Amino acid sequence: MISQKAKYALRALAALAQADPEEPMLISEIALQQSIPKKFLEQILLDLKRSGIVVSRRGKQGGYLLLKPADAITFGEVLRLVDGPIAPLPCLSQTAYRKCEDCDGEHLCEIRHVFARVADATRDVLFNTTIADAVEGAGDTKAPVRELLTA
Repeated sequence: MISQKAKYALRALAALAQADPEEPMLISEIALQQSIPKKFLEQILLDLKRSGIVVSRRGKQGGYLLLKPADAITFGEVLRLVDGPIAPLPCLSQTAYRKCEDCDGEHLCEIRHVFARVADATRDVLFNTTIADAVEGAGDTKAPVRELLTA
């Protein structure tokens, strides 16, 4: 399962993707629109800013904007940023590989073989689905981000 923080990050990005790209959105606007606690959202947006996904503007016309285009921000990128490794087992992680403590050999592990297929399929979906895809709800298999994140 993904964390609540990751769900909020994806919903905030969806809100920014649907907004006028020239008009920054205030944290309070995003929080109200997406039902995200404002203080929590502030932290999330700071993390997204540090990773180069969003940018903030100060002043009267201030707020947050997408720095990267919505079609270049994948669910996988955001989940990995917010929640860390995506793999179901540490021995399958691409970013934080670790041998399982009770492992007698990865090539013999039946559990690893099954979850390797799960991890590959999951990565395929997450790293090939963008915020733009989710917002557009393109095709039968891609629901709008709000539906995906409240299911």
